[in-house]
Amino acid sequence: MVDSIGILGFWTPGPLEIVIIGVVAVLIFGKRLPEIARGMGKSVSEFKKGIKEAKDTQDEVIDEATRVGRDVADEAKKASGLDDLDDDKKDDLDDDKKDDLDDDTN
Repeated sequence: MVDSIGILGFWTPGPLEIVIIGVVAVLIFGKRLPEIARGMGKSVSEFKKGIKEAKDTQDEVIDEATRVGRDVADEAKKASGLDDLDDDKKDDLDDDKKDDLDDDTN
């Protein structure tokens, strides 16, 4: 009994079964079958459109978060005065950092 349940759980229809299912569907639904197929097609296209909109929204949110992060970093630099340093002072600051690192390793 357990073996038959396991087999039924993993059963996939073959070509003959698919034909039989199609014939039964035509007999049951008859004239409404094209309408049903059209409705299923619309459902699939709406689903794809929804997936695309969700991906677009996700991309917009990521872009907005990245932009806000850059804005916050720029504002923090301006507030700390690092943005006002000219290139010579930046080079001196970089050299001081390198010296500090060398002192820490020795």
